[in-house]
Amino acid sequence: MKFSKIEFGVGIFMIIGILAAVVMSLKVAGLVLDSASDTYTVHAKFDNIGSLKLRAPVRIGGVVIGRVDHIYLDPKDLVPVVDMSIQSQYDELSSESKASILTAGIIGEQYISITPGFYDEEMGSTYLKNGDYIQDTGSAVILEDLISKFLYNSSVADSADSADADADAAAAAEAAAE
Repeated sequence: MKFSKIEFGVGIFMIIGILAAVVMSLKVAGLVLDSASDTYTVHAKFDNIGSLKLRAPVRIGGVVIGRVDHIYLDPKDLVPVVDMSIQSQYDELSSESKASILTAGIIGEQYISITPGFYDEEMGSTYLKNGDYIQDTGSAVILEDLISKFLYNSSVADSADSADADADAAAAAEAAAE
């Protein structure tokens, strides 16, 4: 069986295409091939993490600066704790920073947004170091909770409005009778 140069070229092209697809898939999934990236870990306690997942991005102003490493329940306080690996080039985050769980779009994935705090040495603020906790946190907003609050408050407001209308009608009838 004789192989031509065209068949060999097509085979090489297919192998390169498959490798490129694998690399792109890993990039899109947030996985990296190099484990040499230098990071430090910070922790944050939240009341509710919603549907936050491992490997979710940690962002400042939309720029990814790290990933969620570990999610567990604090055995003492019984609140969720999120461990975040932050790239070491972002080592000047103030201890006054705030971590909030936000959602990308209406039904998109959840991520952690860090709002940098002010660094004031005179006020005793420091930079976050490996193992530190972010004290100021904002829990996830649960869409189902918002809908139920809206529906519950609407029905309470409607019943209050109808009670006010009934009282006004009774007062008007009383005034007409006099």
